[in-house]
Amino acid sequence: MTHVIAEPCIGTKDTACVDVCPVDCIHPRKDEAPFTEAKQLYIDPDTCIDCGLCVDECPVKAIFTEEDTPSQWKQYVQINRQFYNK
Repeated sequence: MTHVIAEPCIGTKDTACVDVCPVDCIHPRKDEAPFTEAKQLYIDPDTCIDCGLCVDECPVKAIFTEEDTPSQWKQYVQINRQFYNK
C-alpha cells in the first residue's frame, strides 16, 4: 500500500510533507523544474514506504492511504502513478 495526494493539494503545493518524508518520494520539490508547472505534489508509489509521516504535516489534509482515499478522489491514485510514469 502507498499514500496518495488528492485534490485539496491542487494550487496549494505546501511542501511540509516533502520535508518529513524519509525516502524522498514526494515531488516535485520547490527546487525541481516541474514545481512551477505542477498543479499539485505527487507521491511515488514505488518509493513510498507507507510510514504516514506526511499525513499529519499536510495543512490541507490531502494525503490518504490508497485504500482510505475518499471515493470522490479515487482517481488521484492513478494521477499520482502517472506523474512518475512519464
